[in-house]
Amino acid sequence: MRNDHTETLPCPFGELATDLSDSELRETAYEILVGACLSCGGKKSNNNVTKSEKGASTSHTSLTSRAASKMKKALGLRSRRKSSGNKHGKDRVKKASSIEETLRVQLRVSEQTDSIVRKALSKFAANQTIESLVLPLEMLQQLQPSDFPNQEEYEAWQRRNLKLLEAGLLLHPLIPLNNKDTAPQQLRKVIDGVSENPFNTVTINELMQALRSIVTSLACRSRDDGSISDNSNWANGFPLNLKIYKMLLEACFDQNDETSVVEELDEVLELIKKTWLVLGLNQTLHNLSFLWILFNRYTSTEHAEGDLLNAADKMLVRVENDAKALKGDANYAKMLSSTLSAISGWAEKRLVVYHSCFRRDNTESMACVVSMAVLSAKIMAEEDGVEGNGNDVGYERVDGYIKSSLCAAFSQASSQYLSLIFYFVPVYE
Repeated sequence: MRNDHTETLPCPFGELATDLSDSELRETAYEILVGACLSCGGKKSNNNVTKSEKGASTSHTSLTSRAASKMKKALGLRSRRKSSGNKHGKDRVKKASSIEETLRVQLRVSEQTDSIVRKALSKFAANQTIESLVLPLEMLQQLQPSDFPNQEEYEAWQRRNLKLLEAGLLLHPLIPLNNKDTAPQQLRKVIDGVSENPFNTVTINELMQALRSIVTSLACRSRDDGSISDNSNWANGFPLNLKIYKMLLEACFDQNDETSVVEELDEVLELIKKTWLVLGLNQTLHNLSFLWILFNRYTSTEHAEGDLLNAADKMLVRVENDAKALKGDANYAKMLSSTLSAISGWAEKRLVVYHSCFRRDNTESMACVVSMAVLSAKIMAEEDGVEGNGNDVGYERVDGYIKSSLCAAFSQASSQYLSLIFYFVPVYE
């Protein structure tokens, strides 16, 4: 049951200019994830590691693993308790080998769909890195109607991949389109042709040949400075990349208990990070995305789990450090501003009347709400180049909350007092 302070907040990542549903984005996220795991370990290092450096590399990996295992503890997140069962080594081996399976279940991908995805990916992912491929194009060319249970499922799958090509290459491209380039118009014409003839084998084969040439030219375009990336730019434009990544991060929450994270959170996050090269993300964007996921989960579940708010508060501290280190990135600045504005607006809505919003049963959360409101305001002020320091911003905000809430409380008490007077004292003419 929703309480008075629970509300649905708009996602700060922006809206897509196409009708890709959450279920379609989840399927896409899973395909990218599986492809990243299958293709050459998901990443080729840009550095040449010599034999003498292998020992240091192994040591670093071990340290990274130990650091990752502290994620839940660092954020104070709670896992859903599961039956203990066998506590010996077999359980640990089984757990380690089922992280991908955990994500499959969390992303609501059926075993049948998983089988189809892996059949297609296995044909090319073993010899090429996933980031060098335009995944929807490869999937369209590898799978046939006979690979699906029925024509309706095949057509829905085909339609999703065509919408992804349109979204990634035409509607939300990483590199802005050149008005003089005819490839965008050609791609739209091919997409329309495939949509109108989903089961005409002869027509589809001809269109697919044209599709590869056009898609490749769009995905491998050079940047304004003339540089050419080794990665295919089809899923790393904003906000498409963030929408897909949001689905992966939401899979960190247990389906059977939406306020708690999966037991294998650390391993799941490490696996999810394999998609960064495809989606054009990094640790900074991950931190900001994860901040929103934690905060939004708290607000959308009736504030039932205070650990989520505490975790969001801790992630906001990391985001503050990121914001100081990262300047000049327009996409990051836009996402940062919209995320902090949403958090600040939600917090201030409660703090300006905190006498009525916080009572004995929820006073513990007030410290976190104040912290997030002040820190959000401080980061936004620094981003906007406002003069002053964080202490000034914090003092002004808290002072404003106190005065505003006292006025609201006094006004409410006065109104109630006057109501009692008019009720009990007779009115004489």
